[in-house]
Amino acid sequence: MIPIFIDCDPGIDDAIALGYALCQEDLNITGVAASGGNGATAQVLDNALSWLALAGRTDIPVHRGAEQPLAGATEFAEETHGPTGAGYANLLADRTALSTVGAATAWVEAAHAHPGRLVGVLLGPATNLALALDLEPELPRLLRRLFVMGGSFNYRGNTHPTTEWNTTFDPEAAARMYQSFGEAEQLPVIGSLEATESIVLSPDRLERTVRGASGAAAGWQHWLEHLTEALRFYFEFHESDGHGYIAHIHDPFVLAAAVEWARRADRLVESGPEGADPEEHLSPEESGNPEEPGSSLEHGNLVEPESPEEPGNLEEHGDIPWSRTIRAAVDVELHGSLTRGETIADWLGRWGRAPNAELIKRIDAGAFLDHLEKTLARGPAPWPAPSLDAEAHPG
Repeated sequence: MIPIFIDCDPGIDDAIALGYALCQEDLNITGVAASGGNGATAQVLDNALSWLALAGRTDIPVHRGAEQPLAGATEFAEETHGPTGAGYANLLADRTALSTVGAATAWVEAAHAHPGRLVGVLLGPATNLALALDLEPELPRLLRRLFVMGGSFNYRGNTHPTTEWNTTFDPEAAARMYQSFGEAEQLPVIGSLEATESIVLSPDRLERTVRGASGAAAGWQHWLEHLTEALRFYFEFHESDGHGYIAHIHDPFVLAAAVEWARRADRLVESGPEGADPEEHLSPEESGNPEEPGSSLEHGNLVEPESPEEPGNLEEHGDIPWSRTIRAAVDVELHGSLTRGETIADWLGRWGRAPNAELIKRIDAGAFLDHLEKTLARGPAPWPAPSLDAEAHPG
């Protein structure tokens, strides 16, 4: 089993990520942290509890996160995710799984319980993780690897002109994360906005996913009904923001990349000898390798965002599923009157610092979306069979 700790702020694409995680039979979800970001802490905590309870997974502990970012009060993203953070879905709060352990402490306890094995996935602001680093400065060396959705490099922002939401919400926490995790054995993997915006969910694909789940457990079909109502709001938001009636679903990609990376690494250890190709025993679909025959690169689906300031001689890496990455020194602007929260990569080495992050720059979006569709249509197995009459109604 792959132990994983998920820190999120549900949020509609966070809900998809949680659903994806629930569909993985070899995943040990050691805990879910929820704190302010897409909504206030109390609301996103209820959302995390509700999405898990709706799937019958009240066995997964949910930890209350920080109430405010490190620098104090902020705004939330109700216009993006709806007043409750769940779009038009009507979720009923179920606090069965609410832990008495706070999110920062939960990070540390999970890392100590699985030293060198725990995969950390950060889908919201970095506040809880920064507070966890105060409790345990060795956290970067205790985790197997950290995967992050955040930042925007040489790209327009989705909050201010050059900033991405998670980083803008708590720039000090993000800066602390980059500073500390540069010392990790495996550099943190950053799914930044210019890459993850290529993961575009259409209403047609959503309808096909729901239709494909006709053979799944009734409880999972019920869960997908709620997700459909949440996504209806998300589609409308993106249309109002000028993107069309679609949805950028950032978080499930980052979580899936973390899970598939850990699987490949485990297969590499098991298959031996040392140095064997981690994709040797994988089909092109499993490997997510856009250069494999039959992959969607042949159809032109590998997305490479335009970054004119990026030098063309930086070495790309391909061990993150569905992706090509670049390693660079990264920092966060904390003081600019127009650019506070902007993430900056030193592509030219002007700072003289070693790389402290591995940035996802290109994604085979088509291959990942096909994988996500099949996964959600299949649903969790076995299904824990929650009582439907205790659940919410989708509309």
